[in-house]
Amino acid sequence: MKESSTDLGYLAQPTDAACPGVVLIHDVWGLSDHARDLARRLASEGFAVLAIDLYRRESEVKIENPGAWMRAVSDPQALADLQAGIDFLRSGPAAGRKVGVIGFCMGGMYALMAACACRDLSASVPFYGLLSYGHGILFDEAGLDPALKPKEPLDYAPDLSCPLLAFFGDRDEFVPLDDVKALEARLAAATPPAEVVVYPDVGHAFLNDTRPDAFRPEEAAEAWGRTVRFLRDELAG
Repeated sequence: MKESSTDLGYLAQPTDAACPGVVLIHDVWGLSDHARDLARRLASEGFAVLAIDLYRRESEVKIENPGAWMRAVSDPQALADLQAGIDFLRSGPAAGRKVGVIGFCMGGMYALMAACACRDLSASVPFYGLLSYGHGILFDEAGLDPALKPKEPLDYAPDLSCPLLAFFGDRDEFVPLDDVKALEARLAAATPPAEVVVYPDVGHAFLNDTRPDAFRPEEAAEAWGRTVRFLRDELAG
């Protein structure tokens, strides 16, 4: 396996040969060791994985209030960064091959948005992505800056442009089931196939094996296996 740093983040790829690409989007805590580990795991399955660093322009990343931090992240800038990541893979490690996106929590939110707003994307896998600005951790009584948050994640869903496989837990304290049901309803208006998987008695961040309080080994293994199969199927050719 080859590992390297790029202007956009961390790149893990199985060989020098072109292979299907995946842009991996970190959670609110940034490009952590966990995100790099996930990138290596996907690379070992045959994908060129760019774990993008959405915070690379920040002089200091000190997150004391995750909700406030995420509310200050520019959605248009994040989507522009993801487009740059897609273009990077398509012109280099995944030249001539298809590219997908995968994300977790905040990154899952952006994986959904990218599937509806970015070009040249062939698959999307959001894990427990935040869906609403109207309540929960992203809600602000004073309102959100429309330049930073012009549209709710749920409002992107009808414009889905590639196949999507999304994972949630029914006890997620940050993504209520009503939001997940709203996502399913809005995806029904989209043309590409979309599947939403909800695990019973599972909370947020269930794939994160660095968090014993959240990690659910059985569901994580099942979801990861489905993810790899989905990406192989959709990014083949």
